[in-house]
Amino acid sequence: MRSFWEKMDCCCFGYIREMDAGIVENFGKFSRVLPAGFYCLNCPCEVLTKTISLRVQYLECVCDTKTKDNVFVHVVVAVLFKVVEEKVPSAVYKLSDPVSQIRSYIYDVVRSSVPRLDIDAAFASKDDVANAVKNQLSVLMADYGYEIIAALVIDLDPNPHIKAAMNEINASQRLREAAAEKAEAEKILQVKAAEAEADSKYLSGLGVARQRRAIVDGLRETVTGFSSDVPGASPKDVMDLLLVTQYFDMIRDVGGKKAQSSTLFLPHGPHSVDRLRDDIKNSFRMNSK
Repeated sequence: MRSFWEKMDCCCFGYIREMDAGIVENFGKFSRVLPAGFYCLNCPCEVLTKTISLRVQYLECVCDTKTKDNVFVHVVVAVLFKVVEEKVPSAVYKLSDPVSQIRSYIYDVVRSSVPRLDIDAAFASKDDVANAVKNQLSVLMADYGYEIIAALVIDLDPNPHIKAAMNEINASQRLREAAAEKAEAEKILQVKAAEAEADSKYLSGLGVARQRRAIVDGLRETVTGFSSDVPGASPKDVMDLLLVTQYFDMIRDVGGKKAQSSTLFLPHGPHSVDRLRDDIKNSFRMNSK
């Protein structure tokens, strides 16, 4: 504004920009506040000494502190504030450096709030810290003509080693949950496989039982029919004939091309061949009788 006055021959009038307020002094004493727009001073008694902005101002403050569990963190707090239009004289004359004063109050609130919380609670309570900053600043700065519009904790950054450890803890928890889920899935597969195997064995047992029952029924019908059709044939004779028939069928199957086994275990010894021949001869003689 002084450069503006230096261009003018008369210093009794001028203008104040929008969202600004001018301080007028009369012989060094505060006289009045000039609003935005054109003004006219009572020269040479009154002097426009200063203009102050009524806009909302932004202040970002970085504070280093530690949590309850001794983790050092960088807390970034942003504050929106402005000068109350009705208290412009207090804002001009009571504080010489309002920004530094607000920053000091922020440090005080953050360093008294965050150390009461551990690192996890600090992340979850950022809004509580911001509200504490806003409430305390609102009370303290009101006497100096400043209104605190909002306070935000925009960042809470712990030491890089702490962040790496927290990431490892989170990764370990997730791996443990994944292992538990995988083990549960494998358990379900094993249980289902065991149930399927049990059902399969049960059904196989039923099939074998029915097969044996059918074989016994068939043998019974064969013996009964043979005894009734051949006079003088006893059930023992019929059973011997069936056993001999099954014996030769077994020999044929073992020596067949489609047999899975190519090995036949026979009695070993010098008289094994004679004994086998005599057994077959005796079985034929018994069957002929």
